[in-house]
Amino acid sequence: MKPRILILLGLIIIWSCTDQNSGITVVFPKPDEPVQITKDGKEHLFASYYGINSWSSDQRYVTVLETDIKYRLPDENDPATLGLVDLETNEFIPLTETRAWNFQQGCMAHWLATSPDSLIIYNDFRDGTYVSVIMNVHTKKEIKTLPYPVSAVSPNGKEAVSINFSRLRLTRPDYGYGGNGQDPRADIQFPADDGLFLVDLETGSAKLIVSYEQVKDLVPSLSEGNIEWFNHTLFSRKGSKIFWLSRQTEGRSRITTSLTVNRDGTNLQRCFPDNWAGSHFDWLNDDQLMVTAAYDGKQYAHVLFTIGKQDYKRLGFGLLDYDGHGTFSPDEKWMVTDTYPSGGLREQKIYLMDMETEAVLPLGRYVQPPEFTGFWRCDIHCRWSPKGDMIGFNSTYTGSRQAYIIKLNY
Repeated sequence: MKPRILILLGLIIIWSCTDQNSGITVVFPKPDEPVQITKDGKEHLFASYYGINSWSSDQRYVTVLETDIKYRLPDENDPATLGLVDLETNEFIPLTETRAWNFQQGCMAHWLATSPDSLIIYNDFRDGTYVSVIMNVHTKKEIKTLPYPVSAVSPNGKEAVSINFSRLRLTRPDYGYGGNGQDPRADIQFPADDGLFLVDLETGSAKLIVSYEQVKDLVPSLSEGNIEWFNHTLFSRKGSKIFWLSRQTEGRSRITTSLTVNRDGTNLQRCFPDNWAGSHFDWLNDDQLMVTAAYDGKQYAHVLFTIGKQDYKRLGFGLLDYDGHGTFSPDEKWMVTDTYPSGGLREQKIYLMDMETEAVLPLGRYVQPPEFTGFWRCDIHCRWSPKGDMIGFNSTYTGSRQAYIIKLNY
């Protein structure tokens, strides 16, 4: 069974013509059909969250998780195999097992810029504690184990952000880990000694740069019995700033405040006015950030803005007015985004947008079987290769969870 692809020669020709809004000729890269890089028989997914680079710098290997778990939430008793796919042969090369993973963010594996063809960092659950492990993928030797699970890694590969994944397990189970590997501080709404930690990957030391207590006046008041939690952290392109979401639950509603801070803990600020919330995100550069948010408190859209300014801009001329997982190419020329399953067909679509003109090209649509839902759903979760000539994503359109790559021909 092949995916339902929207890549048609006619579409490419149309979008290669002069854009009516700008008078600029838009030439999109020509996409090849997606290639399944993992084998059926087991479930596979890229080993990190969307937007995170999964490739070695030479683009030969990608980090992938392999598991037998399919229709349930994994816990600490369900190890997944972390491995590499050799893109020259599509061979899966097992590296190790991890017990700190989920279907949304994998084990948060990152290639380290200090040695981008050989060193990765990933999360694990060991001796009752969440840790992060630095490994040489060619020797399979562990270089270092750190007592902090990572949620983001700096562009220079020397620092990481750590949050409380046990607290997250209580509030957003599909993003936390099983095993209670950290103290969740479940009885404290805004702990003063927990929050956003900056971890030095060379020394293993960590510094609390933003506590929950510090954001208390920036977020809505909490009712009794509820707690604030942090999730979705990301360094800016040069590493000077950090974005993340501070969240709370009231009844059946999730209330979100989008925040940024300088990497040294200064200049803590909200991104949006009241009621704009925030969901998915990526940094275009070191100052501009895209967040899918309720524009003007009403319509979800891909919103681009400059930190500290109110120059909010909806991207895509109305075509991208929804909550997608947008992420920018390394050269900042393109944004790829996706949709959630929609309509009776449960189609998930991928779109490519030219940043100069905001012209949009459909790259494909994939039907997600209804069995993949809730905590074990499969979001498309696109990611760019280092050279910007490949897009990786996850899909269940064949009936099993597998990893795919679209090659772009410029």
